[in-house]
Amino acid sequence: MFLRGRVATHDGSPVPNDALVERICNNRVRQEVYASTRGDFTMQLGSRADSFPGASADSAAPNGAPNRNADMGIPRHELTSCELRASASGFHPRVISLLDLDVLGGGVDVGVIVVQRGTKIEGTTVSAIPYKAPKNARRAYEKGLQAEKNDKLADAQKYFETSVEIYPSSANAWFRLGTVLQKENQKDAARKAYTHATSVDAKFLPPYLSLAAMAYETGKWNDVLSLTDHVLDLDPLNRAAATTYILDLDPSNYADAYFYNAMANYKLNKIEDAERSGLKAEHVDMLPRFPQLHLLLAEIFARKNNYARAVAEIQMYLELAPHAKDAEQARERLAKLQTLNGAAPASEKPEQR
Repeated sequence: MFLRGRVATHDGSPVPNDALVERICNNRVRQEVYASTRGDFTMQLGSRADSFPGASADSAAPNGAPNRNADMGIPRHELTSCELRASASGFHPRVISLLDLDVLGGGVDVGVIVVQRGTKIEGTTVSAIPYKAPKNARRAYEKGLQAEKNDKLADAQKYFETSVEIYPSSANAWFRLGTVLQKENQKDAARKAYTHATSVDAKFLPPYLSLAAMAYETGKWNDVLSLTDHVLDLDPLNRAAATTYILDLDPSNYADAYFYNAMANYKLNKIEDAERSGLKAEHVDMLPRFPQLHLLLAEIFARKNNYARAVAEIQMYLELAPHAKDAEQARERLAKLQTLNGAAPASEKPEQR
């Protein structure tokens, strides 16, 4: 049984080379194929030949390549419990239900799945270049992803090295190679791989963030500033006047870039720029991932004699990280700032925010 369809863009622009269609059953991805350059895709159902990344819907491999480790397909009557999700870099994912489809014949045509372009982030977190690569380079890349996922770092490194040797123009492959090398504590080699990725695709931002994180760890503040400035130049939020907290559903809101940028500016005595980036980081870091950001903002406000806001920032830090190694030092700093602000003694419980 075959399931067919086509991916199209809402504005009539060409379908990206990395357009991916996934069959999801009971919240589990069971099958994946890439659409052709025309947007067409085909899945073979009900067999062991489920296709996972590495499969293709182009004319050379219309049904995708079998994966020996893939789960078995499902009986056709169970297709009604599944849905299809189409996604591509630069576009919002689109999900359609298969509940109402006629599955009695030998094939099902789901019609056209229309994806809508996303416009928030000008930089990209997925580069389409690896999907233009020769099949053997793509195959090595995708085997590397699987090996990395299974924590087989030596195998992953070998596969990614093979991929970039065959096709050096893949920013994704260079980036994943850098990630694996960094996990293996080969920092110099990782830095070279990340840098190579940036030279391949200047709008592919993950390697810039990785390089910024490495420079942050070693206190190379000019490097941190240069790398994060590049990332933030491609983030429209950096040009927006964010005065309230922002619930940003984009998985790449770059709170880490704003944080690193704020710290670099502070260390380089660019206080106004540090405050601006720090507040942006605070507004988009809703998880939050950087409690220490509040200590940074506290010092910035203290330098500007805004003790009330400095107190509030340290209180927030202690709420987020009450058992941090520097928590006692933060409490001592809080007491001094409360005294300067004429606030309650530090022994009192900070007001909840």
